[in-house]
Amino acid sequence: MIEKTYDALVIGGGPAGLTAAIYLTRFHLDTLVVDAGKSRAALIPLSHNHAGYPEGVRGTDLLADMQEQAALYGAPVTPGAVTKLDRHADGRFFAELDGGTTLFAHSVLLATGVVNKRPPIDDDVHHEALERGLLRYCPVCDGYEVTDRKVGIIGTGSHGMKEAVFLRSYTRDVTLISPDAEHCLSDEEIAKLDELGVVRVAGPCDRLRIEGDSLIVPTPQGGLAFDSVYPALGSDIRSRLAVDVGADAGDDGCMHVDDHQRTSVPGLYAAGDVVIGLDQISHAMGAAGVAATTMRNDLAEKRALVR
Repeated sequence: MIEKTYDALVIGGGPAGLTAAIYLTRFHLDTLVVDAGKSRAALIPLSHNHAGYPEGVRGTDLLADMQEQAALYGAPVTPGAVTKLDRHADGRFFAELDGGTTLFAHSVLLATGVVNKRPPIDDDVHHEALERGLLRYCPVCDGYEVTDRKVGIIGTGSHGMKEAVFLRSYTRDVTLISPDAEHCLSDEEIAKLDELGVVRVAGPCDRLRIEGDSLIVPTPQGGLAFDSVYPALGSDIRSRLAVDVGADAGDDGCMHVDDHQRTSVPGLYAAGDVVIGLDQISHAMGAAGVAATTMRNDLAEKRALVR
């Protein structure tokens, strides 16, 4: 039995992956999306900075609309996690899914995104805090919503300091809390925070909890109540599949791509948060459009794409 080989396999069903799928199918390429159901976009209760939605849009609603649009043109989304990606000697890729299925494709787009590192918090509290805007992960996305509010940031070092400085442009009431013990900050960073009036609190942080309209961050100094808390703890990059097949990535795990979203492995592309850049839906969608068009053109150089 000869196995089916897709023109394009998209790994990841977030905004980048689904945008690419829409482009690819409209290029009349046989495309399949494999989605593990872990897009960060699904955690967005209501995005107000995504253009075209004056009243905001829920992340789950946006993804559902994009899935419907991709399916309309012939790119179904199949649930599952790709556990292994590799290449045959003939250049085709094969992807093994957690359910035992093996898929074959001439080209692959990795749009697997990243996972935010959480502070100590129970899953049910985490979900409720996100829904109510008590816990937020993206100050670029929703800093406007905390204008003149009481904001806590869990983090330290240059990353925590930069997030505190960024959020200080929205509110005067900013507290930077070390996740573990004393802050790890340079004299210059401390001076900058002091200049801006950012309060520094030593950790460690205990398990976060909700009390009324506040999120409580327990510290050795007692429980601190905030209107919103931002974890500035970094992210885990989901790039292992590409790295295992030989693609270049940075020390942080972010994929290296050229100006057309090609990785260092021919036929393998990457877009969205798995590539270093502005972690925004609009940026992911734009990069995905570039990646899909490049995939189409690269395939056309190998064979005529005629109907």
